[in-house]
Amino acid sequence: MGSFSIWHWIIVLVVVLLLFGRGKIPELMGDLAKGINSFKKGMKEDDTAKTIEQKAHETVSSTAEDKSKAG
Repeated sequence: MGSFSIWHWIIVLVVVLLLFGRGKIPELMGDLAKGINSFKKGMKEDDTAKTIEQKAHETVSSTAEDKSKAG
């Protein structure tokens, strides 16, 4: 049950080409790339939102501490 030989990969490639056609595969890869980029962008926006929330929380906490020390 080792790795597949070159002939196995050629047969798989031929079957994939028959199922999807020559033009469909680049289109699928482009859609996959767009999806990955969207995911990365969403993760970056999520990190930015968390950073902003943390800074706001720190500001609120420090303001509350200042009020309790003054009071």
